[in-house]
Amino acid sequence: MNEVIKAIKERRSIRKFKPDMPEKAELEQIIESGLYAASAKGKQSAIILAVTNKELRDRIAEENRRIGGFPEGFDPFYGAPAVLIVLAEKEWANRVYDGSLVMGNMMLAAHSLGLGSIWIHRAKQEFEEPEYRQLLKDLGVEGEWEGIGHCAVGYIDGDIPQAAERKPNRVFWAE
Repeated sequence: MNEVIKAIKERRSIRKFKPDMPEKAELEQIIESGLYAASAKGKQSAIILAVTNKELRDRIAEENRRIGGFPEGFDPFYGAPAVLIVLAEKEWANRVYDGSLVMGNMMLAAHSLGLGSIWIHRAKQEFEEPEYRQLLKDLGVEGEWEGIGHCAVGYIDGDIPQAAERKPNRVFWAE
């Protein structure tokens, strides 16, 4: 089977990570894969905020937990030490589509490198908060951005979940 198709079929969302930080070279490969995602009109409207600083990662996790209404102590990133946050130009009509393709590429790349990943929502709400808009400015990011998603990445702690059965009657041919 083709390696890309194999990765697509085998990749799963991981909900338990080891605390060890992936190698920077691995994260760079994942990020580069995201940057090569297709984008509407080739605009490349999405950016990636790579969070490997534990204090910032934990602060974002707490904000995400609060927004999601989860109980205190819950880690919405499931212990993943690295969080790659995808944002896209707020006024671009295709921002969600473009950012989603970046997320998909990064999750597949992580899997191909033997790492786990999971897409976590609520980036939109986080980056509407003044604190996180300021974080972007502090990092030199100009303009208005909308959070698309968090790609939590790390070494898998446990077994990779089995794929759910694919639902029938989801393809309709018009030949």
